[in-house]
Amino acid sequence: MPTRHLTLLAAAAVLVFAQVPAHAADSLKVAISQRGFWDSSFLEFAQKEGFLREANLDVEFFYTEGGGNTLQTLTLGSVDVAMSNGLLGALGAYSKGAPIRAISAQMTGAHELFWYAKSDGRIRSLKEADGKTIAFSAPGSSSNLILLSLLKQAGSKAKPVAAGGLPATLTQVMTGQIDIGWAVPPFALRELQEGRIAIVARARDATELKDQTIRVNLAGADALARRRDAITRLMQVYDKAIEWSYANPKAIDYFAETAKVPREIAKQAVEEFYPKAALQIGEIRGLDMTLKDALQYKYISSAMTPEDVAGLIDIVYKPPR
Repeated sequence: MPTRHLTLLAAAAVLVFAQVPAHAADSLKVAISQRGFWDSSFLEFAQKEGFLREANLDVEFFYTEGGGNTLQTLTLGSVDVAMSNGLLGALGAYSKGAPIRAISAQMTGAHELFWYAKSDGRIRSLKEADGKTIAFSAPGSSSNLILLSLLKQAGSKAKPVAAGGLPATLTQVMTGQIDIGWAVPPFALRELQEGRIAIVARARDATELKDQTIRVNLAGADALARRRDAITRLMQVYDKAIEWSYANPKAIDYFAETAKVPREIAKQAVEEFYPKAALQIGEIRGLDMTLKDALQYKYISSAMTPEDVAGLIDIVYKPPR
């Protein structure tokens, strides 16, 4: 065949190929609790490192003031997936008929939270907090569950108050509106170093929560039915981002930038408060104990068993390790 004909055929083939659209990425809307926490940053890391693009996902995500707000956004149908929700709140919503599914564990055990008071005051432990106000983020959040567990364990009669996000809580503590605030590193580590606040209690002191999954990632039931493959790939990317974050020092750089703290404070926060094992996503643990807590703290109106809430749990991806 003459060279000119070959050239024309090749050009035509290129033109036809160019006119065939590439397979569009699957779009998902995701709400995430509290920007600036290490464990709320993994999708940001995944986006920066191209993991979402590699999985053919177009993810629109935004942040809320806490798990209660994130859960509400999901139940209203505004998003497909809600990351980092207190399991108490999820159980309460499901028991009332909310069309939600727990697609993975998010945090197992209590590790990263701590409670603090102004250093010029007299409160240094929960035993000294009777009658004082003590903050958590929102009803049904993991900070709510951990605080209730700590107060029960200490026999404290402090008064829990839903205070919202971290900056607002710190302001309320420093101005005397609330006696004891809550925080998640790296937030408030600088104030600790400067001696402006003192730690009153740590989440890891809540011994009964040691092996309980306290936060989960959720999807809307309808979204999961229609877009299960895309949501499964999202959780695979999420797991990949966790593994990458604990292996690559660049993650600390990203975290410091997001949290707006010096790198050494970001590094300290991860090393001291975020054990990698706590971030396993493949299994919701201690559900029977969480259901007892849900009844005791009135998130459900009557006793329930794991079998009663089996419809809530639909783990989409279990890492092979």
